[in-house]
Amino acid sequence: MLTIHPVPAFSDNYIWCLANHDRKTALIVDPGQAAPVEAFLESNGLTPTAILVTHHHPDHVGGVNQIAERYGVDTIYGPDGSPFDGIRQPVGDDDNVTWESLSFRVIRVPGHTLDHIAFFCDQAAVDNAPVLFCGDTLFACGCGRLFEGKPAQMHQSLSRLRALPDATRVYAAHEYTLANLRFSRHLLPEDDGLAAFETQCKRLRESDQPTLPTPLSQEKALNPFLRWDDPAVIAAVSGDGLQADEVFARVRQAKDRF
Repeated sequence: MLTIHPVPAFSDNYIWCLANHDRKTALIVDPGQAAPVEAFLESNGLTPTAILVTHHHPDHVGGVNQIAERYGVDTIYGPDGSPFDGIRQPVGDDDNVTWESLSFRVIRVPGHTLDHIAFFCDQAAVDNAPVLFCGDTLFACGCGRLFEGKPAQMHQSLSRLRALPDATRVYAAHEYTLANLRFSRHLLPEDDGLAAFETQCKRLRESDQPTLPTPLSQEKALNPFLRWDDPAVIAAVSGDGLQADEVFARVRQAKDRF
């Protein structure tokens, strides 16, 4: 039986741990910090056998080498051409990555960084749903800042993610949901769906529970960064007559100024 656990790190990161309890093995996604991962593995009797890296930022790769050395992990998948030199199996767009019974398709999603990739598994192996590990590209009701890419590039990357099945569960790498919702509610104050989701997320955080993962169907319905063709979002950014990527760019600019 496979399960996915959030391992909190720093102030708001989630390092995702896929655990195969029958074999006591684990797959770690974006270990920016080694200590919390090691504590989780030890307390659950798990041994990591592979690591997935979505992009080179230190809060996603800072613990990779220490974990690999301690547990003898030789399988470290990450983007080809990445500035991070700890990747041992570089992968590119549409490559396939396997771990245990799972197969992940690599999706190149530049924007937040130029080397950013996502890992998508459509086998419904966990909770009967496809899973997406998207790093800092897509968040609950948000998307990553454009540190290296351009708005049109990020729009194209998010378009690829938006095209995935509605049932896909989105495992983003940060607990940014309430902050993203504050902006989303400011942009779309009459959106009842956003209001209801904000109430739900506040209750989760008050109980120290994560707001992630979220179903992609919900992100398509609520996330303003995926709603570039929604009349309400177009009106909110005065985007009549603009191309979809230009509407997205205005939403991103509004968030940057918020």
